[in-house]
Amino acid sequence: MTTTHPNALRKIVIVGGGSAGWISAAMLSHYFQNGGCAVELIESEEIGTIGVGESTIPPFLQLLASLGVDEREFIQATQASFKLGIRFEDWKQKGQRYYHPFGAIGGPIGPHEFYQCWLRAKANGHPSNLQDFAPGTVMADQWKFIPPIKAQRTLIAGASYALHVDARLVAKFLRDYAEARGVKRTEGIVTDVVTHPDGSVAKVIMKDGREVEGDLFIDCTGFRSLLIGKTLDVPFNDWSDMLLCDRAVVVQTENVGAPHPYTVSKAEDAGWRWRIPLQHRAGNGYVFSSRHLSDDAARATLVQNVEGQMLMNPMFIAFKTGMRRRLWHKNVVAVGLAGGFIEPLESTALHLIYRGMDFLLRFFPDRDFDPALAAEYNRRMTADYEEIRDFIVLHYCTTQRDDTPFWRDVRNAPIPDSLKERMALFQAQGVLREGVDDMFRNPSWQSVMEGMGVRPRRYQQLVDTAPYDVIAQTLDQSAPILAAQVAGLPSHGEFLEKHCPAPKPEAVVAPFGAVA
Repeated sequence: MTTTHPNALRKIVIVGGGSAGWISAAMLSHYFQNGGCAVELIESEEIGTIGVGESTIPPFLQLLASLGVDEREFIQATQASFKLGIRFEDWKQKGQRYYHPFGAIGGPIGPHEFYQCWLRAKANGHPSNLQDFAPGTVMADQWKFIPPIKAQRTLIAGASYALHVDARLVAKFLRDYAEARGVKRTEGIVTDVVTHPDGSVAKVIMKDGREVEGDLFIDCTGFRSLLIGKTLDVPFNDWSDMLLCDRAVVVQTENVGAPHPYTVSKAEDAGWRWRIPLQHRAGNGYVFSSRHLSDDAARATLVQNVEGQMLMNPMFIAFKTGMRRRLWHKNVVAVGLAGGFIEPLESTALHLIYRGMDFLLRFFPDRDFDPALAAEYNRRMTADYEEIRDFIVLHYCTTQRDDTPFWRDVRNAPIPDSLKERMALFQAQGVLREGVDDMFRNPSWQSVMEGMGVRPRRYQQLVDTAPYDVIAQTLDQSAPILAAQVAGLPSHGEFLEKHCPAPKPEAVVAPFGAVA
């Protein structure tokens, strides 16, 4: 005889669709496809999704694998291309560029970390650049691609990759996945929320009067933040003093030539501009500060710099940087824009949705909603948001630019104490503070620090126990070997065309998902 949880959740209601809603639904459906808890998602075709190109980071592929989704099928269905990292242009100074690659940089030399060995070599006048040893960077710079798993026993194996996707197609793909596993989709606009005497949500009421009750509610209502913000009145921690941008203008264009296997982030006079190429089209946007640039000027800058024919009218998005003080309060969990927003400089939006649901499944409640579960969830998610905030601020606070009022104000913006401490530790001896479940590992911090001109004052003394000729020989040999291995790879475009070509899409309006 089997028993079931006596106070188990009976119904979960997801309010809102888009990437946040359907990622949430897909993850829940994977667990409840054989019953145990009903899942219903309410969305309306009348409420559009914000339209921009969406870029991901490598853990997104772990999400697909955990759901049992075939990667090739997903790439073709979402018009996706591969992403080996981000190329930053004009951030340190005008005319300067660097890469933040995914994956490893070099490998240990004896018991010593590669970066520390490289620092010692630089102190001895070695001519190499750090990114000479990053397979992700070397592939990206040559527009080459192969999945690292297909290049075992080569230096390329240390790379990692993510995807550029059409987020509207991602939502469609995951909607099909979730509905096939029992998720009920309800068309409607939620206009009212009814609460229990203790303040928790009892039901939502739609514009036409229909009501939907539930035990747990997931708020995917975007910037409306209907449940966690307007209903439960959870305060918002505003970080706009640290990150000055508050608007974006976005547009989609036809591709000109083959897509490059990286996201472009180019610093502009009042913010930064991105280009995210899919197989046939590209998402473009300008994230800017409205205190330093008008909408007309931002639109003009974007339109003048895009490649290829525009496929939609540029549209604007207003945002406030920060997060709700609690993402889980009572029986409501906010996922995606409803819970917080950090500008998409490091492509973390979809990952935060996945993380939010992953932590919810780790600390999954029953109908008692033990406060300890919500407290731990909020602690872990706040740490994620703050880590991303600090990593984004790092790109700004280390700039040497002072050529416009925006960049001068950036240099005077406050820096979080947590980032100050991390930078001080790094500048001392190249050591990085690592948490148990950090999103950005050492190579990410090392790449941005080096790219922005922040180098430790000295390397760790223990590296002197390694013979210097071994270090120098390793560097002298590995960089040319890596370059030669990459030179023999297919181009990114060739790999896509041979292994996972997507059909050319039909004309659509505002075809991308969200800066979310």
